[in-house]
Amino acid sequence: MTRPAKPTCALPCTTTPAPIPGAPLAAAPAPATAPVIGTLASVLTGKARPYTRPGSLSAIAKQPRSGPVATHVQGLEGDEQGDLRVHGGPLKAVHCYAWEQYAPWRAELAGYPQALALLEQPGAFGENFSLQGIAEASVCLGDQWQVGSAVFEVSQGRQPCWKLSDRFAVPGMALRVQTSLRTGWYLRVLQGGQVQAGDAVRLLSRPHPDWPLARIMQTIATGECAPPLMRQLLTLPLPPNWERLFARRLDSGQVEDWRSRLDGVKPG
Repeated sequence: MTRPAKPTCALPCTTTPAPIPGAPLAAAPAPATAPVIGTLASVLTGKARPYTRPGSLSAIAKQPRSGPVATHVQGLEGDEQGDLRVHGGPLKAVHCYAWEQYAPWRAELAGYPQALALLEQPGAFGENFSLQGIAEASVCLGDQWQVGSAVFEVSQGRQPCWKLSDRFAVPGMALRVQTSLRTGWYLRVLQGGQVQAGDAVRLLSRPHPDWPLARIMQTIATGECAPPLMRQLLTLPLPPNWERLFARRLDSGQVEDWRSRLDGVKPG
């Protein structure tokens, strides 16, 4: 079987991004040596509320914020998560999604009215940061960004769950997102500060240019268990959940069961 070419991190091309409805124009960046790689077009937060299934809670329905929003180690002021076992915490403090990725989703989900309605505005995927000009394939593990007066580090990609399928009313949406590699990604907060829509995103550091998140997410999604690759991944500064995942694949040579995460059904 022919393997896909290994993705590599590169600064995104300078193209005119698709406008986000209601997003302000980016303010002129302050003089700095760090390159601007994109724009924070919208900041979104939400409160945990009863969700689609008995006993479930979710804060996936996030709303845009106006003006400065404070950041701290747990994320954005005023933001909540419905299930702290798998969402939130310092290593999943801020969820990012690229606005440019909405266009292919609109084309793919043209037959699903509820999905199309969600995709008209940022926040469909429960993201905190809607970003313009940053291709997901260009984001590397450990990248450090300055946004506003806060400093962030790319900590991991999102492993989508059944709540996306229910939100979009698209059967198997969580698996679609995983397979597409348009999952979004998480930041941890290295330095608290304030962020707001229109802030420039500056790349401060890229310690692992050979490890774009897309490469790691592809390894997860395709069920790769090759020992040399697992050992290579385990040398990286991975979050604990990814360390456990790749260590188990290395030990067992088998892929973990995704049914509980993707379908919300415990394996019988």
